[in-house]
Amino acid sequence: MPHSNQLAWVAVDWGTSHVRVWLMDAAGEVIRQTRSDKGMGALETADYEPTLLEMLGDDLSGPVPVIICGMAGSRQGWAEAPYSTVPCKAPSLEDATKVETQDARLQVYILPGIKQMSPADVMRGEETQIRGFLAENPKFDGILCLPGTHTKWVHISAEEVVSFRTFMTGEMFALLGEHSVLRHSVATDGWDETAYLTAIDDAMSRPASMAAELFSLRAEGLLNDMSAETARARLSGLLIGAELAAARPYWLGQEVVVLGAAGIAQAYHTGLQAQGAFVRTVPADELTLAGLRSACSKLESI
Repeated sequence: MPHSNQLAWVAVDWGTSHVRVWLMDAAGEVIRQTRSDKGMGALETADYEPTLLEMLGDDLSGPVPVIICGMAGSRQGWAEAPYSTVPCKAPSLEDATKVETQDARLQVYILPGIKQMSPADVMRGEETQIRGFLAENPKFDGILCLPGTHTKWVHISAEEVVSFRTFMTGEMFALLGEHSVLRHSVATDGWDETAYLTAIDDAMSRPASMAAELFSLRAEGLLNDMSAETARARLSGLLIGAELAAARPYWLGQEVVVLGAAGIAQAYHTGLQAQGAFVRTVPADELTLAGLRSACSKLESI
């Protein structure tokens, strides 16, 4: 359906380092998309409204609903949107926090994240991706893996988030590869699939030796000329292997969907497949917008 070019509502994904804004028409089609590096980490509370107004520009005329997910709802963000508690459905507009604005043309709603009391865990932003996935796959019952700096394993049943677990594997990879002694041995790109899969097996079978295996990456480069690309793949395999071992109760015997298409998502897919998991991958680029669209469908009820 062609869009009308008349602004009906605004979808916003406000992350820590970036913000994405979609101007939407009444049919849910994108009129214009814009992006900025003015994420939560670069803003004070008073900066959010001017930043949003600048990104909307001359397209903003009359009052328009703005539906936001992500870190704008954190304690350090625009306004704190209290977490929903598992088990729960992915939050919708009925759960949103209404934000008072100086400009009357903005009607701002911030979606909450999700919390788990024990073991303690939180997410902000990923719940909207989950909502987008479930909008397209309402009968799904299984595990969602959301790879990234902080990878999430999420148990979905009856359209609810039952439980989830977060692993700092991506952040650990960056810290070790960029700020430890391994920075001299690990490439910034390149890959060795065999080394990656071998490292996953090593980490899953001998997790107690992780610290020693990590230093061996340095020693192998010095003594046996192991390439920096192989070291990078092995570092990733050791860390992801340890994660897969810990997350086994989530993926073993379950259908797993990795939300992503390339890069780190492909690494998780390959690792899970090598362990015999029933896994498939779904592109994640449009899931956040799909989740915001789904939340917007409740606009008339608030």
